[in-house]
Amino acid sequence: MNAALRLAGALSLVSLFPLNALAADAKGTVEVVHWWTSGGEKAAVDVLKAQVEKDGFIWKDGAVAGGGGATAMTVLKSRAVAGNPPGVAQIKGPDIQDWAATGLLDTDVLKDVAKEEKWDSLLDKKVADTMKYEGDYVAVPVNIHRINWLWINPEVFKKAGIDQPPTTLEQFYAAADKLKAAGFIPLAHGGQPWQDSTVFESVVLSVMGAEGYKKALVDLDKGALTGPEMVKALTELKKVASYMDPDGKGQDWNLEAAKVINGKAGMQIMGDWAKSEWTLANKVAGKDYQCVPFPGTAQGFLYNIDSLVVFKQNDKGTAAGQQDIARKVLGQDFQKVFSTNKGSIPVRNDMLADMGKYGFDACAQTSAKDFLADAKTGGLQPSMAHNMATTLAVQGAFFDVVTNYINDPKADPADAAKKLAAAITAAK
Repeated sequence: MNAALRLAGALSLVSLFPLNALAADAKGTVEVVHWWTSGGEKAAVDVLKAQVEKDGFIWKDGAVAGGGGATAMTVLKSRAVAGNPPGVAQIKGPDIQDWAATGLLDTDVLKDVAKEEKWDSLLDKKVADTMKYEGDYVAVPVNIHRINWLWINPEVFKKAGIDQPPTTLEQFYAAADKLKAAGFIPLAHGGQPWQDSTVFESVVLSVMGAEGYKKALVDLDKGALTGPEMVKALTELKKVASYMDPDGKGQDWNLEAAKVINGKAGMQIMGDWAKSEWTLANKVAGKDYQCVPFPGTAQGFLYNIDSLVVFKQNDKGTAAGQQDIARKVLGQDFQKVFSTNKGSIPVRNDMLADMGKYGFDACAQTSAKDFLADAKTGGLQPSMAHNMATTLAVQGAFFDVVTNYINDPKADPADAAKKLAAAITAAK
């Protein structure tokens, strides 16, 4: 069943309840449901809250910790069914379209803001299209994460006799062998399904290129999912996995990042939110650590976009508050503060084109440069592992097959490719 229909069915009871209008204190009150609860994230959200309240609106914070947003989405769905959705909520990727298809999102409230602020020219088309439903903005993008990063401790590399970051899979394996021989963990990795698939999609991009990645992980083409390139990608994935931290099973990503930061491991494959851990440890990009595209993916950019959707509300003050939040989120001040705290890059093309001007570090500058370049070549692709490419059901099928494959020493890559295609077909 189509994901939009499943969500519409789950929320069909909405029609039985009137939408609750939030109390319009001051200019208006807006409740914001989100899962930005870590130190840096909370600090950035507090800045946004302060800016909105300075404009005379009341920000009712609906932070929900845990589960990478899973808990927040459960809360959000139950509230929608009860006819009491918040004014604004953190939702991203294809889920935006699914929610909009239920009729709960407001297709009008952002029209004037988007036109006045020239969002269509300010944002990359892929970013803008993700925020729209049937041509109208129903969400505002907050930032852009790059997924296919390799994080390196250069001091560990030096001790292991490695001169340069690897740019090919062969160089990656050679570096991993040297790290292992020198007594270091070659690849810090927490064996959770989403982390396994983060590595998987980076390997797929490396082996199959951006076009092959799109066919397999976005278009879900059966030929691409079972073909020789996917079999090769799974073969390489198995080799990459052989260098993973043997004590990493079930570990959170930040605990594994700490092993690279503390000099126990040489590398980690992780999105750019990992940079926040290095920053917290007072490490400097380009000096104390290196961030390079995963070997073989220099011409590809796997992205994840955080975003805030607007729900239909009956109160004019709430609508005004929704518009104020949208303006502030895409303002240069908040774009800089939030991405600096998150490790991400802004969504504004004007900022991406001149990152040095805004004080962004070497990693962010490289990321922005690659984003703009790959947007022109087709190298810009949505992350499957991070809810940007497909439905949660299909993503779950990827997670199950990939994690089982990585953890089965006898698993055959050709057989795994067939299982992948079968599982995805069943999940559609």
